[in-house]
Amino acid sequence: MIEINLLPGATKKSRGRGTGFSLKTIAAGVTAKVRDPYMIVAVVGVLIAVAAVGGMHLTQGRTASALAEREETAVRDSARFAVVLAERRKAEAKRDSVLRQLAVIRAIDNDRYVWSHILDEVSRALPPYTWLKAVSQTSQQVAPTPAPAAASNAAADTAKKKDPVRVTDPLRFRITGHTVDIQALTRFMKLLETSPFLMNVQLGRSQMALLDGREVTEFQLDAEYERPDKSVITTTPVSLSVR
Repeated sequence: MIEINLLPGATKKSRGRGTGFSLKTIAAGVTAKVRDPYMIVAVVGVLIAVAAVGGMHLTQGRTASALAEREETAVRDSARFAVVLAERRKAEAKRDSVLRQLAVIRAIDNDRYVWSHILDEVSRALPPYTWLKAVSQTSQQVAPTPAPAAASNAAADTAKKKDPVRVTDPLRFRITGHTVDIQALTRFMKLLETSPFLMNVQLGRSQMALLDGREVTEFQLDAEYERPDKSVITTTPVSLSVR
C-alpha cells in the first residue's frame, strides 16, 4: 500500500525535528551511560575530592591569616617587652649594688662597738700591780658579701629573718703585759673568762723579765670576742640638754 503526503513541507519539518538539538535526548543518553556503577563512583569521588580541596584551601587560608596576625602581635610585644626587660635588668643591677653597700654598712654598724666592749672588759678585769703593753688583733676579717637575690618570696622572707651578714671567723686578739704577782695573772684570766664578750682566754706565753732593774712576769694572753645574748646588753638612751 502506497501513502502519499499531500501536505507540502511536511517532510522537511520532520527532518528538521530529527536533526535538531534535543535536551531530552542528551539526558536520556547520559542517564543510559550513568547507569554504570563504576562511572557513578568515579563521579562521586571527583566531586568529593574537589569539595575537600576547596575546604582545605579555605581552612589553610584562614589559619595562615591568623598565624600572620599572631606573628605581628608577637613581634610588637617582643619589641615592647625588650625595653621592659632591659629596664628590669638595670633596676636589678642597682638593687644588687645597694644590697652590697647595705651589707657592708650593716657589718660595720654591727662591729663598731666590738673594740669598745673588748677594751672595757679588759680594763674592768685588770688586777692591781698589772699593766698592759699592747692589745692587738690577730685574726683577719673579710668584708662580707651579700647573698644573691632570692628567687622567690619565701626565700626573701627567710633571708630577712636571718641575722645580718657576719664574718665566718671570730675576732681573735692578743693581750701583752707585765705583772709583779703571778696570782694577779691568774685572777686576770678568770675575770676575762667571766665576761660575756670574751671567750677562750688562754695563756700564750709567760716568762720572767727585767723592767727598770726589777724582776717582773711578762705574759701574753690570747682570747676571742663573743657576741653576747641580747638580754645581757643594756642600752641607755642618750639625752642632751639644750640651753
